Amino acid sequence: MAGLESWTIKGLPDNPSAWLYKVASNRLMGELRQQSGRERILIQHTEDLINALEITPNYFLSTELQDDFLRMLFVCCNRVVPIESQLVFALKSLCGFSIREIALRLFISEGNVYKRFSRARNYLKEYPLDAWDLDHQEYASRLPSVNKILYLMFTEGYLSVNHELSIRQELCGEAIRLATILANNKAGQIPETFALLALMNFHMARMTARQNSSGGLILLEQQDRLLWDQRKIQAGLVWLEKSSNGDNFSRYHAEAGIAAEHCLAKSFQQTRWDRIVENYLLLEQISPSLIHRLNRAIAVAEWQGPAAGLTILKGLEPPDRFRGSFLWRAVLADLHRRSGDVNIARGYHNEALKLAPTPAIKELLERRFKKGYAD
Repeated sequence: MAGLESWTIKGLPDNPSAWLYKVASNRLMGELRQQSGRERILIQHTEDLINALEITPNYFLSTELQDDFLRMLFVCCNRVVPIESQLVFALKSLCGFSIREIALRLFISEGNVYKRFSRARNYLKEYPLDAWDLDHQEYASRLPSVNKILYLMFTEGYLSVNHELSIRQELCGEAIRLATILANNKAGQIPETFALLALMNFHMARMTARQNSSGGLILLEQQDRLLWDQRKIQAGLVWLEKSSNGDNFSRYHAEAGIAAEHCLAKSFQQTRWDRIVENYLLLEQISPSLIHRLNRAIAVAEWQGPAAGLTILKGLEPPDRFRGSFLWRAVLADLHRRSGDVNIARGYHNEALKLAPTPAIKELLERRFKKGYAD
């Protein structure tokens, strides 16, 4: 599958057999490292586990959260560790993300990733990793971090920065599995978890339609909606309704609302863009981010035209941590092209191509811009 995706875009390598062997070897070694890391942690605490089970057979975590990986996520999200370092440590140690993948996903430098990882490791060395000594208050305080890790797992699976795989369904499936365990357990039964699970199901429903036969990415407006999984859409609606109980409105609620609008629209043209813009406004209030502003500009452009979309970004300068991202240039290129400013669009387009993190994303940008210029 990796060969089909890469060779379709780049052409055959000089030695296909050696290429396949190297990719398979790297993939296997990565999986073995991740598995051995988990096993090493569990082996180190086997005695604690046995003692905990013998002494307190009805203990909350050991009897109700029946998943070792999820347990260790809670352990890694120790409040003595800054939240930024928690995320890096868990993504690297437990989820198997590379330093590059973490840097791209969190919009930070690789050097910053190393610093945060070392900081978390040093913090945790000073505190016993006792997975069986967390009370309900500890679970509640660590749950937001665990949810964020699951969100990032799913996001990496949905649009991967891995050079070989543009979509990693196994990551998405694992994130949904773990979020479902949380949502059905009193440790995670809060509206934010339900909204997160709704968001995941809405996105997972469209997964089959997001790639063509050669593994290339397909834009939302070009997807065959008959391929969307209606059962997952219904599951998303159930979790979204359940998330409405309570007073908290999180970023997961806003993003799930946006994803629901896309899934319920009969066509791209019939999408209720005004509702999507409203949710992006709420999302920016809850979690200010350039990414959310860019997405709102795109939604406004679909609703009121590209000039209105450009107005949203007028006078805005991307923060330093986004200067190496292709997203800013890609959105400006698309909006200027649709406004008729072809020369300006070409400049942003070329910059976006240089910064595209993977061949699959670069190929998607090229197809979109070529189609636009042809129009």
